[in-house]
Amino acid sequence: MRLRLCTWNVNSVRLRAEQAARFVAEQAPDVLCLQEIKCREGEFPTAAFVEMGLPYLKIAGQKGWHGVAIASRLPIADAPPLEVCREGHARCVGAVVAGVEIHNFYIPAGGDLPDRELNPKFDHKLDFYEKLTAELSRRDPKAPLALVGDLNVAPGEFDVWNHRYMSKVVSHTPVEIEAFVALKASLGFIDLQRETVPEPEKLASWWSYRAADFRQSNRGLRLDHILVTPGLKDAAFRLGAAASRIHDDVRAWERPSDHAPVSADLIL
Repeated sequence: MRLRLCTWNVNSVRLRAEQAARFVAEQAPDVLCLQEIKCREGEFPTAAFVEMGLPYLKIAGQKGWHGVAIASRLPIADAPPLEVCREGHARCVGAVVAGVEIHNFYIPAGGDLPDRELNPKFDHKLDFYEKLTAELSRRDPKAPLALVGDLNVAPGEFDVWNHRYMSKVVSHTPVEIEAFVALKASLGFIDLQRETVPEPEKLASWWSYRAADFRQSNRGLRLDHILVTPGLKDAAFRLGAAASRIHDDVRAWERPSDHAPVSADLIL
Protein backbone atom coordinates (compact mmCIF):
# COMPACT_ATOMS: atom_id res chain seq x y z
CA MET A 1 0.00 0.00 0.00
CA ARG A 2 1.01 3.60 -0.53
CA LEU A 3 1.22 5.81 2.53
CA ARG A 4 1.42 9.48 1.55
CA LEU A 5 2.77 11.41 4.51
CA CYS A 6 2.51 15.21 4.52
CA THR A 7 3.69 17.91 6.89
CA TRP A 8 2.52 21.53 6.90
CA ASN A 9 3.00 24.46 9.24
CA VAL A 10 -0.49 25.75 8.61
CA ASN A 11 -0.18 28.89 10.77
CA SER A 12 -3.72 28.61 12.25
CA VAL A 13 -5.80 25.58 11.33
CA ARG A 14 -9.11 27.36 11.85
CA LEU A 15 -8.09 30.17 9.51
CA ARG A 16 -6.94 27.71 6.84
CA ALA A 17 -9.36 24.80 7.16
CA GLU A 18 -10.65 25.46 3.65
CA GLN A 19 -7.10 25.48 2.29
CA ALA A 20 -6.44 22.20 4.07
CA ALA A 21 -9.53 20.73 2.42
CA ARG A 22 -8.35 21.92 -0.99
CA PHE A 23 -4.88 20.48 -0.43
CA VAL A 24 -6.30 17.14 0.71
CA ALA A 25 -8.61 17.00 -2.32
CA GLU A 26 -5.74 17.73 -4.70
CA GLN A 27 -2.96 15.65 -3.14
CA ALA A 28 -4.78 12.85 -1.27
CA PRO A 29 -2.52 12.54 1.77
CA ASP A 30 -3.08 9.54 4.00
CA VAL A 31 -1.54 11.35 6.96
CA LEU A 32 -1.39 15.13 7.33
CA CYS A 33 0.80 16.48 10.13
CA LEU A 34 0.09 20.09 11.04
CA GLN A 35 2.08 22.58 13.08
CA GLU A 36 1.13 25.94 14.59
CA ILE A 37 -2.55 24.99 14.71
CA LYS A 38 -2.95 27.82 17.29
CA CYS A 39 -5.95 26.37 19.09
CA ARG A 40 -6.86 24.06 21.93
CA GLU A 41 -8.05 20.51 21.32
CA GLY A 42 -11.73 21.38 21.66
CA GLU A 43 -11.38 24.26 19.20
CA PHE A 44 -9.90 22.14 16.41
CA PRO A 45 -12.18 22.03 13.32
CA THR A 46 -12.76 18.29 13.65
CA ALA A 47 -15.88 18.20 11.47
CA ALA A 48 -14.00 19.76 8.56
CA PHE A 49 -11.32 17.08 8.72
CA VAL A 50 -13.88 14.30 8.97
CA GLU A 51 -15.55 15.70 5.87
CA MET A 52 -12.27 15.84 3.97
CA GLY A 53 -11.64 12.16 4.72
CA LEU A 54 -9.17 12.44 7.58
CA PRO A 55 -11.35 11.43 10.55
CA TYR A 56 -8.66 9.99 12.82
CA LEU A 57 -7.01 12.73 14.87
CA LYS A 58 -4.30 13.20 17.47
CA ILE A 59 -4.14 16.78 18.72
CA ALA A 60 -1.87 18.60 21.14
CA GLY A 61 -3.31 22.10 21.37
CA GLN A 62 -2.46 25.32 23.13
CA LYS A 63 -4.40 28.56 23.42
CA GLY A 64 -3.32 31.02 20.77
CA TRP A 65 0.16 29.58 20.23
CA HIS A 66 2.02 26.57 18.90
CA GLY A 67 -0.04 23.36 18.76
CA VAL A 68 0.40 20.29 16.56
CA ALA A 69 -1.96 17.68 15.13
CA ILE A 70 -1.96 14.48 13.11
CA ALA A 71 -4.96 13.84 10.83
CA SER A 72 -5.20 10.44 9.19
CA ARG A 73 -7.34 8.60 6.66
CA LEU A 74 -6.37 5.35 8.39
CA PRO A 75 -6.94 4.36 12.01
CA ILE A 76 -4.24 5.50 14.40
CA ALA A 77 -2.81 4.17 17.63
CA ASP A 78 -0.81 5.81 20.38
CA ALA A 79 2.95 6.15 19.94
CA PRO A 80 5.52 6.22 22.74
CA PRO A 81 5.73 9.89 23.75
CA LEU A 82 8.67 12.14 22.95
CA GLU A 83 7.98 14.96 25.39
CA VAL A 84 11.16 17.00 25.17
CA CYS A 85 9.91 20.59 25.49
CA ARG A 86 11.15 22.01 28.78
CA GLU A 87 8.59 24.83 28.62
CA GLY A 88 5.62 22.47 28.40
CA HIS A 89 4.47 23.89 25.06
CA ALA A 90 2.28 21.88 22.68
CA ARG A 91 5.07 21.17 20.23
CA CYS A 92 4.98 17.41 19.66
CA VAL A 93 2.45 14.68 19.00
CA GLY A 94 2.91 11.08 17.94
CA ALA A 95 0.83 8.29 16.44
CA VAL A 96 1.21 4.91 14.79
CA VAL A 97 -0.39 4.60 11.36
CA ALA A 98 -0.21 1.41 9.26
CA GLY A 99 2.64 0.21 11.44
CA VAL A 100 4.67 3.40 11.02
CA GLU A 101 5.48 5.42 14.13
CA ILE A 102 5.11 9.11 13.25
CA HIS A 103 6.24 12.00 15.41
CA ASN A 104 5.19 15.51 14.42
CA PHE A 105 7.20 18.45 15.78
CA TYR A 106 7.12 22.21 15.87
CA ILE A 107 10.61 22.96 17.18
CA PRO A 108 11.13 26.47 18.63
CA ALA A 109 12.25 29.08 16.13
CA GLY A 110 14.87 30.44 18.53
CA GLY A 111 14.33 34.19 18.43
CA ASP A 112 16.69 36.58 16.70
CA LEU A 113 20.00 36.34 18.58
CA PRO A 114 22.04 33.15 18.09
CA ASP A 115 23.47 33.17 21.62
CA ARG A 116 22.44 30.63 24.28
CA GLU A 117 23.45 32.83 27.21
CA LEU A 118 21.85 36.06 26.00
CA ASN A 119 18.76 34.59 24.33
CA PRO A 120 16.63 32.09 26.31
CA LYS A 121 14.62 31.25 23.17
CA PHE A 122 17.75 30.15 21.35
CA ASP A 123 18.84 28.12 24.36
CA HIS A 124 15.41 26.49 24.42
CA LYS A 125 15.72 25.55 20.76
CA LEU A 126 19.09 23.87 21.24
CA ASP A 127 17.92 22.22 24.46
CA PHE A 128 14.94 20.82 22.54
CA TYR A 129 17.27 19.36 19.91
CA GLU A 130 19.58 17.92 22.54
CA LYS A 131 16.79 16.26 24.49
CA LEU A 132 15.15 14.88 21.35
CA THR A 133 18.46 13.51 20.07
CA ALA A 134 19.14 11.82 23.40
CA GLU A 135 15.67 10.26 23.47
CA LEU A 136 15.88 8.97 19.91
CA SER A 137 19.34 7.52 20.47
CA ARG A 138 17.68 4.94 22.74
CA ARG A 139 15.41 3.70 19.94
CA ASP A 140 15.98 0.94 17.40
CA PRO A 141 17.01 2.35 13.98
CA LYS A 142 15.46 -0.71 12.33
CA ALA A 143 12.02 0.24 13.61
CA PRO A 144 9.79 2.08 11.08
CA LEU A 145 9.75 5.64 12.40
CA ALA A 146 9.20 8.99 10.69
CA LEU A 147 10.15 12.33 12.21
CA VAL A 148 8.35 15.21 10.51
CA GLY A 149 7.43 18.83 10.96
CA ASP A 150 8.70 22.37 11.14
CA LEU A 151 12.13 21.65 12.60
CA ASN A 152 13.16 25.30 12.15
CA VAL A 153 16.64 24.56 10.82
CA ALA A 154 17.74 24.85 7.20
CA PRO A 155 20.61 22.38 7.43
CA GLY A 156 22.39 22.62 4.09
CA GLU A 157 24.17 25.24 2.03
CA PHE A 158 21.50 24.84 -0.65
CA ASP A 159 18.60 24.95 1.82
CA VAL A 160 18.90 28.73 2.12
CA TRP A 161 18.83 31.53 -0.41
CA ASN A 162 22.30 32.81 0.61
CA HIS A 163 24.53 30.50 2.63
CA ARG A 164 27.16 33.08 3.58
CA TYR A 165 24.62 35.64 4.78
CA MET A 166 22.34 33.16 6.51
CA SER A 167 25.19 31.53 8.43
CA LYS A 168 24.87 34.39 10.92
CA VAL A 169 21.07 34.27 11.09
CA VAL A 170 19.02 32.01 13.38
CA SER A 171 17.88 28.89 11.46
CA HIS A 172 21.19 28.35 9.63
CA THR A 173 23.93 29.07 12.14
CA PRO A 174 26.71 26.48 12.57
CA VAL A 175 25.54 25.44 16.04
CA GLU A 176 21.99 24.79 14.78
CA ILE A 177 23.26 22.82 11.81
CA GLU A 178 25.40 20.78 14.18
CA ALA A 179 22.32 20.05 16.30
CA PHE A 180 20.36 18.97 13.21
CA VAL A 181 23.19 16.72 12.05
CA ALA A 182 23.36 15.10 15.50
CA LEU A 183 19.61 14.49 15.41
CA LYS A 184 19.88 12.81 12.01
CA ALA A 185 22.78 10.69 13.21
CA SER A 186 20.87 9.51 16.31
CA LEU A 187 19.03 6.87 14.29
CA GLY A 188 20.64 7.31 10.88
CA PHE A 189 17.65 9.30 9.61
CA ILE A 190 17.20 9.63 5.85
CA ASP A 191 16.25 13.07 4.53
CA LEU A 192 13.65 12.20 1.89
CA GLN A 193 13.56 15.64 0.28
CA ARG A 194 17.28 15.61 -0.37
CA GLU A 195 17.16 12.02 -1.55
CA THR A 196 14.58 13.13 -4.12
CA VAL A 197 16.30 16.39 -5.09
CA PRO A 198 20.03 16.18 -4.36
CA GLU A 199 22.28 19.17 -3.86
CA PRO A 200 23.27 21.54 -5.37
CA GLU A 201 19.67 22.25 -6.39
CA LYS A 202 18.18 24.72 -3.96
CA LEU A 203 15.08 23.85 -1.97
CA ALA A 204 12.84 25.96 0.27
CA SER A 205 9.60 25.39 2.15
CA TRP A 206 9.26 28.78 3.89
CA TRP A 207 9.17 32.32 2.53
CA SER A 208 8.66 35.48 4.56
CA TYR A 209 5.40 37.40 4.36
CA ARG A 210 7.48 40.56 3.94
CA ALA A 211 7.97 39.92 0.24
CA ALA A 212 5.01 40.90 -1.93
CA ASP A 213 5.98 38.16 -4.41
CA PHE A 214 7.78 35.27 -2.74
CA ARG A 215 8.83 33.73 -6.04
CA GLN A 216 10.36 36.94 -7.31
CA SER A 217 12.32 37.64 -4.12
CA ASN A 218 13.08 33.92 -3.78
CA ARG A 219 14.56 34.23 -0.29
CA GLY A 220 13.33 30.93 1.02
CA LEU A 221 14.53 28.45 3.65
CA ARG A 222 13.98 24.70 3.91
CA LEU A 223 12.65 24.44 7.46
CA ASP A 224 10.10 21.65 7.01
CA HIS A 225 11.34 18.08 6.91
CA ILE A 226 10.38 14.43 6.56
CA LEU A 227 13.06 12.17 8.03
CA VAL A 228 12.75 8.38 8.19
CA THR A 229 14.77 5.69 9.92
CA PRO A 230 16.66 2.95 8.06
CA GLY A 231 13.70 0.77 9.01
CA LEU A 232 11.71 2.64 6.35
CA LYS A 233 14.44 2.75 3.71
CA ASP A 234 12.91 -0.04 1.64
CA ALA A 235 9.49 1.62 1.83
CA ALA A 236 10.93 4.97 0.73
CA PHE A 237 12.89 3.50 -2.18
CA ARG A 238 10.50 0.71 -3.20
CA LEU A 239 10.04 2.28 -6.63
CA GLY A 240 13.76 2.89 -7.09
CA ALA A 241 13.94 6.48 -5.86
CA ALA A 242 12.53 8.57 -3.03
CA ALA A 243 9.33 10.44 -3.85
CA SER A 244 9.16 13.64 -1.84
CA ARG A 245 7.83 17.02 -2.89
CA ILE A 246 7.54 20.58 -1.62
CA HIS A 247 4.13 21.92 -2.67
CA ASP A 248 5.22 25.51 -3.21
CA ASP A 249 2.11 26.22 -5.27
CA VAL A 250 0.15 26.26 -1.99
CA ARG A 251 2.30 29.19 -0.81
CA ALA A 252 0.82 31.16 -3.73
CA TRP A 253 -2.81 30.62 -2.67
CA GLU A 254 -4.83 33.50 -1.28
CA ARG A 255 -3.97 34.32 2.36
CA PRO A 256 -1.46 31.46 2.59
CA SER A 257 0.64 30.17 5.42
CA ASP A 258 4.24 31.28 5.09
CA HIS A 259 5.16 27.57 4.88
CA ALA A 260 4.41 25.19 2.03
CA PRO A 261 3.37 21.58 2.64
CA VAL A 262 5.91 18.81 2.12
CA SER A 263 4.96 15.25 1.18
CA ALA A 264 6.62 11.88 0.82
CA ASP A 265 5.30 8.54 -0.42
CA LEU A 266 6.11 5.28 1.35
CA ILE A 267 5.24 1.94 -0.23
CA LEU A 268 4.53 -0.42 2.65
